[in-house]
Amino acid sequence: MTDAVDPKLEVRENYRHSLLIPTRLSDIDVYQHVNNVQYYAYFDTLVNDYMIRFGGLDMPNDKVIGLLVESGCRFHKSLNYPETVEGWLRTVKLGNSSARHEIALFRQGEPHPAATGHFVHVFVERGVQKPAPIPPRIRAALEKILV
Repeated sequence: MTDAVDPKLEVRENYRHSLLIPTRLSDIDVYQHVNNVQYYAYFDTLVNDYMIRFGGLDMPNDKVIGLLVESGCRFHKSLNYPETVEGWLRTVKLGNSSARHEIALFRQGEPHPAATGHFVHVFVERGVQKPAPIPPRIRAALEKILV
């Protein structure tokens, strides 16, 4: 996402997949809201859950793995405990060995996201970490949420 994206223009319909993520008491910091590092954990949960369930990602055994090479988050509103966050996902760029995912975290019932961000994965051969084509089953899953 670019810095020019207005969070008021981001709505659930702009995304292709969702996952409900409950906040935990341990997510809260001394300011009594979800700590910023937890937003990245929610992003990670959303992206990897999608690739596991719909792309057949097998983290411990796949010969080609996706490494996170870039991430970003823009905070728009605080999240709290207890609440359930709606994580929304789309893929916006799908190359031969890389994919860019965009994510929005919504408080239930609110029209605009509490946070927006992105992840960039580069797929590499396990061990040697040389770029490799995105595995076909993962590519097929990412194509389903490509915008």
